[in-house]
Amino acid sequence: MSGDHVFHIGDRIVYPNYGVGIIDQISSRTMGTTVEKFYLLKIPASSLKVMVPFANVDSVGMRPVVRNVEVQKIVDYLSSGKCINAADWKDRFKENSDRMRTGLLSDVAAVLKSLLILAQGKSLSSREKKMLERARYLLVSEIAISRHCEESLIEQALTKALTKCNLRFPEISELAS
Repeated sequence: MSGDHVFHIGDRIVYPNYGVGIIDQISSRTMGTTVEKFYLLKIPASSLKVMVPFANVDSVGMRPVVRNVEVQKIVDYLSSGKCINAADWKDRFKENSDRMRTGLLSDVAAVLKSLLILAQGKSLSSREKKMLERARYLLVSEIAISRHCEESLIEQALTKALTKCNLRFPEISELAS
């Protein structure tokens, strides 16, 4: 198997673009002379089941849920980290889309912060609003699972972090419009 990660049944993982999942089963099937092993993931937020072959784990960016050390770095970044936005909206949208695709929570946090800074000066396009909503969801849901606590507590902590650099954590209702 490629990559550094070996996952087990019951492990909580992140599958970029789907969010947090749980490894439900590990199965294998035979195709001619080769045996392909794959993980069956349950994505609680959307009730999806996703099959990921072992060989594709790295290419799809599947990874373990962030550790607390990483969570602290993200909170610190939101409260005081530098954030530079490309001036051209096409460049900016591409940069943010690329960051979202990595599936790394630090990249998701960078997208959230960059869009919040942008929103101070002008209203976001509907695509940027959707991206902000997605970034917000991914951050809150993963940190809540990592810290074993309610999402509302994470929302409070992120609100507090962003207030330190005069940014406001968006309410879900603002993004749903």
